[in-house]
Amino acid sequence: MLKSLFEEQRQYLNHFFDAIDVSQVTKVLHTLLACRGMVICSGIGKSGHIAEKMAATFASTGTRALFLDPAKALHGDLGIVGPQDVVLFLSKSGHSQELVELLPHVQKRGAYTIAVISVPDSRLAQRADLTVVLPVAREICPHDLAPTTSTAAQLIFGDCLAAALMRAKQFSVSDFAANHPAGALGRKISFKVADLMLKGDAMPRCKPEQILLDVLHVLSMKRCGCLLIADERDRLCGIFTDGDLRRSIETRGPSALSLPLSDLMTPSPKCIAPDQLAFEAVQKMEEDPARLITVLPVLDEGKLVGLIRMHDILQKELT
Repeated sequence: MLKSLFEEQRQYLNHFFDAIDVSQVTKVLHTLLACRGMVICSGIGKSGHIAEKMAATFASTGTRALFLDPAKALHGDLGIVGPQDVVLFLSKSGHSQELVELLPHVQKRGAYTIAVISVPDSRLAQRADLTVVLPVAREICPHDLAPTTSTAAQLIFGDCLAAALMRAKQFSVSDFAANHPAGALGRKISFKVADLMLKGDAMPRCKPEQILLDVLHVLSMKRCGCLLIADERDRLCGIFTDGDLRRSIETRGPSALSLPLSDLMTPSPKCIAPDQLAFEAVQKMEEDPARLITVLPVLDEGKLVGLIRMHDILQKELT
């Protein structure tokens, strides 16, 4: 049963994607970008839940927005609407009585109104300043009654609109972090490399001319799994890891211990800047599944300033 329902929903949503008028949605996007006030989302019933989620997504991704309950709006909350606002009315039928009653009062306050409906010939569509039709062939509900496919279409519409606004406004990861300071997500996008990196004497730092045998104690004592090879001007020359040690002994034998690090190191290793996010360091460590790494040298304007370890990131539960 479920397999067939998934297939039906796929077909209904494919109809939505095939039939939606992108030019109309583009008009909505441009209207929201030009909005100098608040973007207000309103709906009743299941459409109300989607409108509330849409407003929350807008607000967290750089567009000032809020949800307006139409019933409460008709009993006083209408006072929040101003002439620079844009109000989106979500309703599958376009005949929801609460929204139909609310719309003219919103227009009297000078706000711009957008009807987001699935029935073109409806009262909301006829009276709003702009209308976008979300085409829905049928609800997946066996009786074609319960809002299911229609609310999925509304959700897709809202999320795509939010993503488009983010791109148009060049909403950055740092902007996102500023809006999400708490919880696991907040930690993930708030900690920077500089907050977690080892620096100063804690770094396992050596010079390129030093002999491997003479610096093995540094590799062991610092417990970082690597040596950072840098010159006197703090320029990173390369990295030498526990894995490099094993490979050097396997290929060169005991003579490897008498060689300078410049002959054994990996030049031009992956690096990261101190102002980048810690989770970006994880992404860089894991970007090549065939060669996973657990440490990254940290460079600031070309100079070695630290080392960040996967271990320290895991301790902060940022992955």
